[in-house]
Amino acid sequence: MLSVPGAFQNGELGKERYAVRRTPKRGLRQVDFVFDGSEIPGLEQNPDTRSRWAKLARSGKKVMQFLSEGRYVANVVDGKVTFYRRQGRTAAKKH
Repeated sequence: MLSVPGAFQNGELGKERYAVRRTPKRGLRQVDFVFDGSEIPGLEQNPDTRSRWAKLARSGKKVMQFLSEGRYVANVVDGKVTFYRRQGRTAAKKH
């Protein structure tokens, strides 16, 4: 199982420090991670949408979406990672 420690606060994850910004339109938190030389933005889930992830966020869960090349590739809900698969394959794989 992969997990992101619940200790990610104030832009710290393990020994790394990251700048936490707010999106201009909705004021959601955003953190730009670097993984294998690529920037992977992490975006706090907007609780005002109709998705299942937003429902979890409204219930008090900590939900973050991750993007790569303009597409959502994974999310983390309270430390548990779900990777999305490309179209034509099964929907999501939890780790």
